Amino acid sequence: MPAFVQKRRMKLKLRRLFSRRRVKSADTRLPSTDEEERMEVEDLDENEDLVFAKFMKAHKCYDLIPTSSKLVVFDTQLNVKKAFFALVYNGVRAAPLWDSKSQDFVGMLTITDFIKILQKYYKSPQENRTDSGHPFVHMDELEEHKIATWREVLNDYAKPLVHIDPDSSLYDAIYMLCHNKVHRLPVINKLTGNALYILTHKRILRFLYLYIYDLPVPSYMQKSIEELGLGSYDNIATAHPSTPLITALNMFVEKRISALPVVDDSGRVVDVYAKFDAINLAAEKTYNNLDITIEQAMKERRETFEGVQKCKKSETLATIMERIVKAEVHRLVVVDDDERVAGVVSLSDILSYIVLRPMSELKSTSEAVPRKLTLQHSAPPSLSVLASATP
Repeated sequence: MPAFVQKRRMKLKLRRLFSRRRVKSADTRLPSTDEEERMEVEDLDENEDLVFAKFMKAHKCYDLIPTSSKLVVFDTQLNVKKAFFALVYNGVRAAPLWDSKSQDFVGMLTITDFIKILQKYYKSPQENRTDSGHPFVHMDELEEHKIATWREVLNDYAKPLVHIDPDSSLYDAIYMLCHNKVHRLPVINKLTGNALYILTHKRILRFLYLYIYDLPVPSYMQKSIEELGLGSYDNIATAHPSTPLITALNMFVEKRISALPVVDDSGRVVDVYAKFDAINLAAEKTYNNLDITIEQAMKERRETFEGVQKCKKSETLATIMERIVKAEVHRLVVVDDDERVAGVVSLSDILSYIVLRPMSELKSTSEAVPRKLTLQHSAPPSLSVLASATP
């Protein structure tokens, strides 16, 4: 289907979705027994905060899948070196893992796995050091391992594969991403078992932004992120250009973060070193020397670096969303007037606030205030129940 036809159909769907004209059909249909369905029917049109939640509930994961996309899948028996080279040269950051023995998807291969392996080998016993006393990563072993071997080594970190069906809503996808604290969510057809796509916070927000001007705008979009309390501002991990690379990798794993703002001696942010930058170690086969500084490592970036994407607490959420979507980044570094790091606003923060928070607040309000006349709309008793009640 041509893109312009698809977008025209989507706009018509949005007009119907957000129309203020509502059909009074309570007397002709049975209400849903699901509490969230009742909330959606009764409350979404009256609450502007729920615009984006309603949008996400109205669209399936399948709607986000492009007509043509690239998906890389690895067998667990594949050589690790080939797997990471395939990630690098296909321009993807993760791939679902297929176990040919169990005939099922068993996990994901990500940059985090690569970092954890480097971290583990770097901390190897003293006898595994070179004559000069410097830590030594076993390059031959790293290159010849199979993915299945890595999964055994990283068993302590292993988690069950989190995935979603293409017919599930984007709201469910956002909930799973945020609740499970994962950055990638494979879309797997439960009927065929085929992997179709990988959802990310970035792709979902970009999809929303395609139709942002066709949607009603909640008033909170014009409030500053400081007013909304959006972002992380406590104990923000940072690095210095002279910070050893292994220290940065350790911070990624221990603090469960995906990027480190790099600051100069005065605390001003000058760069960002992200997890994905570590893939260059695999591409260039330079993972036998993790004593190099972050500054040296960043010189090996394969992609053109366009500078640090920053924002201030005083900027509105609408401005922040536009900047993060147009820059195609996963986060913005929040700085003060002196360009010093104050915090970080991530895609997860934004989606959680505009989609999950309103529904959570609505549910809390609904539970606190009993609904009236619920019995008037309850389903009629079945004939068998009436018969058993007859003396």
